[in-house]
Amino acid sequence: MKLSDRRVVVTGGAGLVGSHLAAKLAADNEVVVADDLSKGTRERVPDHDAVEFVQADMTDADDVADAITADVDIVFHLAAYTDTNYGNPRQLFEENTEMTYNVLERMDEVGVDHVAFTSSSTVYGEAPMPTPEDYAPLEPISIYGASKLADEGLVSTYGHSYGMTAYVFRFANIVGPNQRGNVIPDFIEKLLSDPDTLEILGDGRQEKSYLHVEDCVDAICHVVEHAGKPVNTYNLGTRTTTSVTRIADIVADVMDLDPDYEYTGGERGWTGDVPRMRLSIEKVSALGWEPTTQSDQAVRSAAEQLYEELRAEHAAE
Repeated sequence: MKLSDRRVVVTGGAGLVGSHLAAKLAADNEVVVADDLSKGTRERVPDHDAVEFVQADMTDADDVADAITADVDIVFHLAAYTDTNYGNPRQLFEENTEMTYNVLERMDEVGVDHVAFTSSSTVYGEAPMPTPEDYAPLEPISIYGASKLADEGLVSTYGHSYGMTAYVFRFANIVGPNQRGNVIPDFIEKLLSDPDTLEILGDGRQEKSYLHVEDCVDAICHVVEHAGKPVNTYNLGTRTTTSVTRIADIVADVMDLDPDYEYTGGERGWTGDVPRMRLSIEKVSALGWEPTTQSDQAVRSAAEQLYEELRAEHAAE
């Protein structure tokens, strides 16, 4: 599907990936950003003539109907609880799946036949690395991962049985500016408060793939424009990994600090944490896309961007 002269809806468009995606799409399309602002912020929504903002809760069928109309060509469904360690796991599961079902049901009702859904590497659970898209069985170990796998099932059903073309993206860890609640901003905030000591959850050996948000949205658009099966599932990540201790080293270097590290212990940072993850990206590579940076550089770029933001916020307090 060519992404030009289209009317596009981006749910969760005030979040990290959604706001960057909306900005990229706005260059050649009309974009409707739908977000309830429970996590994202209005300031993240691109200030662009081609972008319309609708404050909408995707668990509310009326709000979904306001955002998704018959003149829409494709919906990028990013709205979700994305915290793998969320305090109310039942709410996370029920509302993530409700949002996805509402979006798909409304699309079918008004004849919108292209959907792109952002899933997660957590659907694989603790799988061998690098993990390809056809790895099975999928055995997530977190409620978040279970919700994304359930959502994938809904998207697959609408792709195979309701005439939609679906794109499913299984993300590695996405990092970039304006991000909160992730290991990088967490470390920066801790070091702004105490530059001498840094608490690290787990043993610091957790090792995962990190992808910068700019590469992420570029990959999403590339797949939508070049893949054409009823259901198109792609891993998005890098071929390298970075450990939590290495992230601490990078953040400390960016901040010109040399703190002592204090580990909470154990191989997981929290219940449901997958200690090691690296996705195979050979499938998306065969489609003609490659990341411009690897994990360490993605982390460093994000740390530099986030340090500027958080230092200014800290100074203003």
